[in-house]
Parts: sequence; structure tokens; C-alpha cells
Amino acid sequence: MDYTNHFKQKLKTEQQIGLWVGLADAYGTEIAANAGYDWLLIDGEHAPSDLRTTLSQLQSIAAYPSQAVVRPPIGSVQLIKQLLDIGAQTLLIPMIETVEQAELMVKAVRYPPEGIRGVGAALARATRWNSITDYYATAHENICLLIQIESVEGIKNLDEILKIEGIDGVFIGAVDLSATMGYQGNPNHPEVQKTVINAIQRIRAAGKAAGILSTLHEATQKYLELGTEFVAVGVDTSVLMNSLKELLSKYKADAPIVKSEGGY
Repeated sequence: MDYTNHFKQKLKTEQQIGLWVGLADAYGTEIAANAGYDWLLIDGEHAPSDLRTTLSQLQSIAAYPSQAVVRPPIGSVQLIKQLLDIGAQTLLIPMIETVEQAELMVKAVRYPPEGIRGVGAALARATRWNSITDYYATAHENICLLIQIESVEGIKNLDEILKIEGIDGVFIGAVDLSATMGYQGNPNHPEVQKTVINAIQRIRAAGKAAGILSTLHEATQKYLELGTEFVAVGVDTSVLMNSLKELLSKYKADAPIVKSEGGY
């Protein structure tokens, strides 16, 4: 079997287009995987995904070329251990603001002596229940650590965070960033966009991969032209809701108005 993390391999060689998955359901996730996106973000921060639903979603994606990225609700060492053991290879850790937080996340995804990840190979789907004989020695090669910068404090510390070895990519959370900048709910404000673009340029200049979620086509194109390596272009819940409203509006005059693109 192939245990290669193809998402990690492609980070510095080609742009990858993704979709946010918030339905917290394996069947819906498999539909998204079948659609052909390069990567799917299983969201455990704002969607009701837990360890069991995440496991089911990972299993549903496994049969397809799409690669899974898992976002836990917080950078918890204990939860990261569980997510890695159930087979998550790429993690996106939200709300990182300091060098110390980022360094802890690097340790959390690595076994001792380099890190603090707990050892439990016989119980872990990641090792195919002890069937991968050299897993401990090679696990770090296929684990991809992405951190999410989404506050003024995080932007302030970005350059120092980018010096940390073991971080593969940095994702800019423009919606939360806009709130901390005083432009709540307006990630497309010129000042926010100026900060976002500058951050992407700094990330790439430091040799890390840059990522972002954008559902506004013009902004998405701008990020792609900047060379942003991993870009999510939609959210499954929004795609479903907008499509349902659009369909209904064809047959009911008082149907809810379809939300225009932008934000998420």
C-alpha cells in the first residue's frame, strides 16, 4: 500500500485546489472527494466533526486521489496525538500567534527524542496496526504540519515563526484576521487584503508554502497569481445552501435570496 503524503510532496511543486468540508459526514465527504479536489479540509474547529466522524471521513477519502487535511479545534498535544494515530497525515492547526505555540506543534507531531508524540503503534490506524515496520523512523517524512495565522499578533510574529524548522506551510485566516484588525466580517477590506498579500509573500520568501481560503473568484485568482500553494475555493455547506436556494428560487417567488460570493 502507498502511505506517501502526496499533498506534502506537491506543496512546493504545484498549486493545489481544495474545498472546506464542514458537513461532518463521511457520505458527504466522499461526494466531495469524488468531485476531484486536490485536498479536502475536514474541519473540527467550527464544524461538528469529532474524532469518530473524522476517522470515517478519512476512510471515505482514502479511496480517491483527493488528500485529507484535518483542522482540530485547537492546538492540543493530546488531540493531535489521536488525530495522527487515526491516520491524519496533514494537520492545519488554528489560532497560532507565537513562536512558542508553533514550536510546541512541531514537537506534537514528532516522536521522541525530537518531539513528544505518544507511542501506540499497535492501536493505530496510521501504522496499519503495526504493519508498517519502520513507521517510528519514517513517520515524520509523511506528516505535514500547517499552522494558521489569523490575528494581528500572529502577523506581528510571522517572520520569527517562519524560521522554525518542521513547519511545512502557513495558512492565513483572513476572516479572523479581519476581526482582529477592526474590520469584522470584511476580509476583503483593502487594509486586510494588503496584510494578507504581504503575509503570503513573506511566507513564500521564507521557503514555506502559503495557503488561504477564498470564495470570491477575483480574490482567489489574485492569490493564485501570487503563487499561493494551497488554496481552498469553497465550503461544502455554503455550496449546498446556495445551490438549494437557487433551485428553489426558480419555482417560488418568495424563496430566500441566494447569498453572493465572498467570505465564508
